[in-house]
Amino acid sequence: MTLSKIWTAFIVISILVASYKTFFVPGNKDVFGKMVSGTSKDVQHYYPIGIPADKGFATIDSFSNVVKKYGFQRAENLQQADFVVVNNTSDDSLRLLALANPNLKSRTYQEVLNARIRPVDGVIETAKFAVTLCLGLIGIMALFMGFMAIAEKAGGIRFLSRIIGPFFTKLFPEVPKDHPAIGHMMMNFSANLLGLDNAATPFGIKAMESLQELNPSKERASNAQVMFLCLHASGLTLIPVSIIAIRAMMGSHDPAEIFIPTMIATFAATMAALMIVSFKQKINLLQPVVIAWILGLSAVIGALVLFLTKLSSTELQSFSSILSNGLILLIFLLILLGGIYKKVDIFDNFIEGAKGGFDVSVKIIPYLVGMLVAISMLRTSGTFDFVIDGFKTLFSWLGTDTRFVDGLPTALIKPLSGGGARGMMVDTMNTFGADSFAGRLSSILQGSSDTTFYVIAVYFGAVGIKNTRYSIGAMLLADLVGVCTAIGLAYLFFG
Repeated sequence: MTLSKIWTAFIVISILVASYKTFFVPGNKDVFGKMVSGTSKDVQHYYPIGIPADKGFATIDSFSNVVKKYGFQRAENLQQADFVVVNNTSDDSLRLLALANPNLKSRTYQEVLNARIRPVDGVIETAKFAVTLCLGLIGIMALFMGFMAIAEKAGGIRFLSRIIGPFFTKLFPEVPKDHPAIGHMMMNFSANLLGLDNAATPFGIKAMESLQELNPSKERASNAQVMFLCLHASGLTLIPVSIIAIRAMMGSHDPAEIFIPTMIATFAATMAALMIVSFKQKINLLQPVVIAWILGLSAVIGALVLFLTKLSSTELQSFSSILSNGLILLIFLLILLGGIYKKVDIFDNFIEGAKGGFDVSVKIIPYLVGMLVAISMLRTSGTFDFVIDGFKTLFSWLGTDTRFVDGLPTALIKPLSGGGARGMMVDTMNTFGADSFAGRLSSILQGSSDTTFYVIAVYFGAVGIKNTRYSIGAMLLADLVGVCTAIGLAYLFFG
């Protein structure tokens, strides 16, 4: 029921805000059009000056082929162009053109490339995207769930469950010590920690299915499912590689400088999720086993952070790539070796598990369509603009420093849309600079939480849960802890 109320509120608020902007705010007559058909199909014509320098494009044509699907069309002459594109705004050719045409608008090649990752789709395109996304998941889900079937048959999941069982049975008292769900959850958490998104989702859905077997009320989330999903949604990730890469692309002098603050913020969010759900479920965290595991995990993460801080940005990205991709291949290898050792019919079990991946991917389509459409309406209606303006007014009135407000759009959108939050992060860095306070803060915020409502739609949708109980509130509260921690760390590290 909670999810139903939130979904309804998203749509109603979006329509009311759009109506207000359309009828009472000048210059917003196209809001309804954006909400329905979006702006990703709007064509902007540009006239290029010079070849894109250091952007990986040998010719203007290669650049044009990349950006045209994002609404940027090359103009034949200046008269047809909405703006010109240059390598930098101090280009001599641009200066001469500006003398002849004072109203000339310009963008750099980098700004056009940045704009391509944040198209705005209306409800029609968003519904299509949701289906496309689910269809794209079929291959990934089939691959990983096929290997999971081999691992289960060979006893690998139960072996992993026995190792982590003493700790997990304290957090998940309703789950038997050697139940496969423990192994599935451990695989999901490990994949999340290393940023293996493609692996984390199939492992997580498999964990939810295993927990659903133990759930006495099939449409109501069990305590174990709530705990698992809240910990998953807290987004504990060791190396925010994609954020570091984007910062490097945006011209940051030290792209990896946000690594430690991000790691601390996401760890704080995870601990908050653990404590919030434990409080609700009356789980005692002051047990020796729980304390030992948490301190041990903290020590391991601390040691890795200490090691990784000694690496350069290039070395950090290289290490992360080798570790992440190497781990996936190692998992595959160990599963196959285990299957051979146990004399399991490897390929037949893989096929059987892969069929389940197909079924799950199709099953979550209606859940994802509903949630992404509601989120799209919030974005395109301008609701977030009202919220941000309200924050600025409030903190200005309180007389506090308002620099952090410029980084908040990333935090507000992250629970709703990972792609939207990434676009907001890039937009913030593009507006204020990658090494500005707002640019650094938005990077930390992007890496300190997960897409809460997407997670809810996919994971609960996969097992047919309708009553999510207090999971959404717990997730959002943990996100808030992560956001507050990130803001504090930004001031501590970057002043």
